[in-house]
Amino acid sequence: MSVGYEHVRIQELASRGIRLGYTPDVLTDAVADVAIMLALMAGRNAAYGLSFVQSGGWQNVGWAPFGFCGPQLGPGPTTKSFTAGFLGFGRISQATLRRLIPFGVTHAIYTDSGRGRRTEDDDSAFVEQYAAFGQLKQLRRVSLDELAAESDVVFLLAPGGESTRHIISTPFLQKMKKTAILVNPARGTLVDSDALADALDKGWLYAAGLDVVEGEPNITTEHPLVKSPRATVLPHIGSATTETRAAMADLAARNLVAGVLGEPIPVEYVMH
Repeated sequence: MSVGYEHVRIQELASRGIRLGYTPDVLTDAVADVAIMLALMAGRNAAYGLSFVQSGGWQNVGWAPFGFCGPQLGPGPTTKSFTAGFLGFGRISQATLRRLIPFGVTHAIYTDSGRGRRTEDDDSAFVEQYAAFGQLKQLRRVSLDELAAESDVVFLLAPGGESTRHIISTPFLQKMKKTAILVNPARGTLVDSDALADALDKGWLYAAGLDVVEGEPNITTEHPLVKSPRATVLPHIGSATTETRAAMADLAARNLVAGVLGEPIPVEYVMH
């Protein structure tokens, strides 16, 4: 019961004549919500702040002008522009950008995930559609290097699999702004965990918010990203709202019944 299918042996199913149903669309809003939450948590040091309070440390530290400070999600009072970057620009990325517009994002850039090709007219139409709700001036496709160098926050929302495994590694991380936030609500395999932990330690980027980690759920307290004070790690809860999981279960059940009865599956992966 998932939107992803890279964990499935597609060719094996095809050779056996087994059809595959999956559950996209219904979890778009829930995952986009978590993407925004992770960006805020990482930038505003929420995980550290919570642990500080829960450990009893708050009573021992007074207020300080820059205590717990981090970069703002949006232009803020002293800057005029803010760029949101997306690795992949499908349904969830677009839903995430719509949520970012009220934060004052002025520019959005993306790399194509390969599932669909957008045109410049598509991008202009998106900007025009939401112009009245914020300050978004431009949406455009860029290279991977430009995504790293220009983004104030990078959302990883591309499919997993061998073609994207560790696409976020040292060369990408070295090009990021020191104040940038990396957010991964998609697939843990997109990120080289050791490289990210090293980059955070060296200050190549400010922080990371992760709902997925390669190797999950076998992630212990000794994992380098769990140990990193600049990484906020959640246990893959992107679709975890009661409403979303119920909708996913309903769609999965309808896919199954249709498949058993030899009827059209509501959402079927077409094997080539």
